[in-house]
Amino acid sequence: MTDAPSGGPTAGAHDPRTARRVPEALDAYQQRERNPEYRVDVERIRFSPYYSRLSAVTQVIAQAGAGLAVHNRLTHSVKVAAVARGIAVQLANGEHAALVDRLGGCDPVVVQAAAAAHDLGHPPFGHLGEQTLDRLAKDRFGLREGFEGNAQTFRIITRLDEYDRAGAGLNLTAAVRAAVLKYPWLRGEGDDWFGRDEAPRGITPASPGTGAYKFSAFALDVHEMHEARAAYPEIAPLQQTVECSVMDIADDIAYSLHDLDDFYRAGLLNQSTISAEFRAWRRERAELHAAEQGDLVLSQRAPGRALELLWRRLAAKDPWIADEDAFADAVARVNDEVIDGLLAVPFDGSMLTERTLSQFTAAWIARLQHSIAVTATPPIRSGHVSLDRTAWHEVAVLKFLHQRFILERPDLALYQRGQASVLERLVDGFAAWLDDPRDVRRAPRRLLDLVDLAAEDYARVRREAPELADASDGAELRRRATGRGIVDYVASLTDAQAMHIDALINGSPERLWDAGQGL
Repeated sequence: MTDAPSGGPTAGAHDPRTARRVPEALDAYQQRERNPEYRVDVERIRFSPYYSRLSAVTQVIAQAGAGLAVHNRLTHSVKVAAVARGIAVQLANGEHAALVDRLGGCDPVVVQAAAAAHDLGHPPFGHLGEQTLDRLAKDRFGLREGFEGNAQTFRIITRLDEYDRAGAGLNLTAAVRAAVLKYPWLRGEGDDWFGRDEAPRGITPASPGTGAYKFSAFALDVHEMHEARAAYPEIAPLQQTVECSVMDIADDIAYSLHDLDDFYRAGLLNQSTISAEFRAWRRERAELHAAEQGDLVLSQRAPGRALELLWRRLAAKDPWIADEDAFADAVARVNDEVIDGLLAVPFDGSMLTERTLSQFTAAWIARLQHSIAVTATPPIRSGHVSLDRTAWHEVAVLKFLHQRFILERPDLALYQRGQASVLERLVDGFAAWLDDPRDVRRAPRRLLDLVDLAAEDYARVRREAPELADASDGAELRRRATGRGIVDYVASLTDAQAMHIDALINGSPERLWDAGQGL
C-alpha cells in the first residue's frame, strides 16, 4: 500500500487541520515532500529533548531487566508509531475511506506524529510517578487539577517545549495537536458524569467531586484544546478524532504485547501459576458466573476468580461490545498461544527463543492491526475507529496478564513506594528552595522559567476564564504557579536524573558534578 493524500473534505491550502498557532512558511525542500506540514511536525517531536528523555524512562521494569533490551517509553513510542501507521494506511485506502474523509481524515504521518508525542508527559517512574505527582500537586500546592500524564503531554507540545519562538510551543498543526487529545476534556468536567450508567471512557471520577479520572488538557491550556478541536466540526465534543483513535488503539496493541515481551524475557511470568488461573476459570465457568460478587472479591487470589472479576468489569462498563462467548474465546486463544505456547518454553536468551518471541509478537500485531471497525455513530465509550469485538476481548485478556501477575506483585509495590518517596523529596526540596529569598536566585534556571510560564498562564486564565482559575488573588496565584512550575520541572526528569538530583538536594552525592547533570 502507498500513503493516501491528507484526508478531509477541505484538504489543501486552506485545510484547517494544517493550521499552526503561528503561521510559518515551508522552505523549498519541505514543499517537495508529501504532506510537508505533518512531516515537519514529526521531526519537531522527534528532535525534542522531551522525546529523547523517554529513552531513560522505564515502562514497568528497569532497562537491565533481561535479554537484549527491555522496552522504555521511547522504544514503546517508536513501536506505537509503526502500528498506528499501518492502521492509518489501511483506513485511508480501505472500504471506509469515504467515511474517514468526512470525519476529518486519517493521515498516516499525523498518526505517526501523535504516536511519537503520546508519552511525552510521562514523569519519572511511569504510572507510579504520575499518581505521586498528582497527589503532591493537590496536597502541597492546592492545584485542583493535580497532575495527569496526558494533559502534561499536551502542555509540553503547546507550551513548555519551544521550537524557535517564545510562547508558541512546538507550533504544531491542529491535526497533530488534536490527535494527542485522547481524553478531550478538563478534569473538572468529569464531576457531571459521576454515577451515570454510560460515560466516555476515562471521564468518570473515582469519587464524587474529584473530577475526571483521565483528561488531556489543564485549564491553563484549554484555549489550545478548543483551537485544535475546531478543525474537526464533524467530531462530537467528547469524541476523539479519527487519527487520535488510531493512535490510541495502536498504544493498546503495543502495550499489551510489548510488556508481555519484557516480562517473558525477565522470567517474571510463572507459566504454572497463570495456567492454573485460566484452567480454573474454564473448568468452573458456570459456578463462577453464579457466585456472589462479594465472595469473588474475598477469594480473588484463588485460581479463576480474578478472570471472572475481569469479565464482570468488562460486562458492566462496556455492554456495547462485551460478549460472554467472545470473552471465553479470547481466554482460550490466550491460553493456547501465550500460556501453553510461548510461556511453555522459558526464555533463555538463545537465538531460538528470540526468534520464537519475534514471530509470536509479529503475528499478533499483524492480526490486531487488521481487526479494526469504523462507525459513523460510535457508542459513548468508543471512538469512530475501534478494535472489533474479537480483538477487543483479546487485548483485554492480554492486559489482564500484566495487571494480575506483574503489577500486583508485592516486590514491585515495595520498589515503587521507594520511587514515590524520591519524588516527594524532590518536590519538597524545590519548594523549600524557591521559598528561600536568600538563595532562590541560584535555583535551576529552567525551574524558574517554568514557574514564570505558569504564572503567565494562570494570570491569563483568571482574565479570560475566571471560572477555571485556581487562584483568587495575586499571592495565591503565585503559590499555584510555583507548584505547577515545580511539577512541570520534576515531571521532565528521567528516572536517573530524579535519583541523582534527589541525592544532590539531600546532600549525599559522592561526585557532585556527575550527579548534578540535568539541572
